[in-house]
Amino acid sequence: MLKKDKEKVFGGEWTEDSMRFFLESKSHDGTDVDYINILKAYQYMTADTFAEFITFFKEEGHNVSAKNLDGQSAMAVIASHAPGKPYSDALKAAGAE
Repeated sequence: MLKKDKEKVFGGEWTEDSMRFFLESKSHDGTDVDYINILKAYQYMTADTFAEFITFFKEEGHNVSAKNLDGQSAMAVIASHAPGKPYSDALKAAGAE
């Protein structure tokens, strides 16, 4: 059974402008904004779209190894979810730790 947050996945065409939306988060507690943006993209994108986004994300100079306040990387959090493997694989392929 998928977690509720994974019910928000959208497929279809993604433009650079629509991907830029996932670079606009703000941190209200000091969490790395790149971490927030990766998780937001994970919640809304299919695995293939997420892999494209991560390439774009890295090319834009963002940190694919971003961590939360507890020191967990976005990749580790995503990998802990049953449907997260293709997403964490995309992060790993982009050099995330």
